[in-house]
Amino acid sequence: MSTFNTSMFQSIKDALASSESKGSATFNEIMPTKAGNTYTVRLLPYAKDASKTFFHYYNHGWNSYATGQYVQTLSPQTFGERDPISEERFRVLRTGSEEEKEKMQAIRRLEKWLVNIYVVDDPANPDNNGKVKILRYGKQLQKIITEAIEGEDAEEFGPRIFDLGPDGVNFKIKVEQQGDFPTYVSSRFTTAGKINLSEDEQKDIYDGGFDLSEVFTLKSYDDLKGMLNEHYYCKTDDTPPVTSAPTPAETPTEPEPVGVASDTVEEDIDELLKDL
Repeated sequence: MSTFNTSMFQSIKDALASSESKGSATFNEIMPTKAGNTYTVRLLPYAKDASKTFFHYYNHGWNSYATGQYVQTLSPQTFGERDPISEERFRVLRTGSEEEKEKMQAIRRLEKWLVNIYVVDDPANPDNNGKVKILRYGKQLQKIITEAIEGEDAEEFGPRIFDLGPDGVNFKIKVEQQGDFPTYVSSRFTTAGKINLSEDEQKDIYDGGFDLSEVFTLKSYDDLKGMLNEHYYCKTDDTPPVTSAPTPAETPTEPEPVGVASDTVEEDIDELLKDL
């Protein structure tokens, strides 16, 4: 299995099964994916710490009621910490008026993942070919990847999905238009299309992976309250409109509001608004 080994794969599996995500890359290293294209990549383990191969996170985003521009932020729930935006969202959906509940639909809480990739073919931007980039994806691709690691497809693929050697497999990310939104359900791992990389080239690529926990900056609890007050309640003085939330031990699981976008819809909203 050349440079990639079984021990690294076991660390990746253990981290994938964990419910915790503890977390230098920049947002610009994320490879955009556009409907109508098929991208060919190889998934990469994070060589410095295989348990950090995937970065699983939650993100809030909405169009600011103060400026009209899209604002977004990493949720502290990514690290199991209190999140004033989620707490306020829960409070409104539980006890708010119908008008307040309808307005709260504007705040999207998205579940996403990051992973390092080696780009074999980017039809939209060939300059990415042969480079290490970051793939940002949602539940549709996560299901395919999880099945390949520890599900029904594990026997066929397993550690091969991270191997840059002759035994490795490509990940074909097929982005199709479904109505007004893209879908990734036709994406798949495939043994077709070998890549020719020497042992030294493979090592350089593995060593070139980004620390995915450094892509986003985590704001403090007070900073997030300030963001909510400014861009949601249009209030910037020292008296926050946010009602005190329950303590962490009392905070129940947040319900999904009626009419929340499906995974496919949220994928597209995130894609359309991420560059604003």
